[in-house]
Amino acid sequence: MSEKVTLLDKTFVKYINREEVDEAITRLAKEIMLEYRYDDPILLITLNGAVFFAVDLIKQLDFPCRISCVKLSSYSGTESTGEIKNLIGLNEDISGKRILILEDIVDTGQTYVHLYNMLMKAGAKDVRMATMTMKPDAYKADLPVHYVGINIPNKFVVGRGLDYDGYGRNLPDIYQVITD
Repeated sequence: MSEKVTLLDKTFVKYINREEVDEAITRLAKEIMLEYRYDDPILLITLNGAVFFAVDLIKQLDFPCRISCVKLSSYSGTESTGEIKNLIGLNEDISGKRILILEDIVDTGQTYVHLYNMLMKAGAKDVRMATMTMKPDAYKADLPVHYVGINIPNKFVVGRGLDYDGYGRNLPDIYQVITD
């Protein structure tokens, strides 16, 4: 892929290459296998972006697990709206189950807190988070993020599931927006 890509009205420069992302996901898979190898967790994928991360991660997990999906929305363009909308909710019984949320990016933590509260209210035994990328400088929640692939600065990024108004998810590398 090119060193720069243009999506809609923004230009992005390559920031993290695919090999580095793959290495981070492999490391996370090993950590997660140590934690969950004797459990029967539900891996909860946040749609749409985390699908790419989840597929790469789940293929490396060597334990029984179930997969479920939720779809939440909090972004418009490059900014969080501050409001989380449940577009597709959880439709199975999770009482007494361990839940591992799979997320493409954690920034403020608002979505994580929303999901955590929803899952605990539904009776989950415990809820943990695994994310491909995290913006520690933007994170405001009190919940621990248990598995982090790559920490990144508080800049807008696309690729590997991350998008700009739906575009750029299919890029194999991660690109950072160029700001003037």
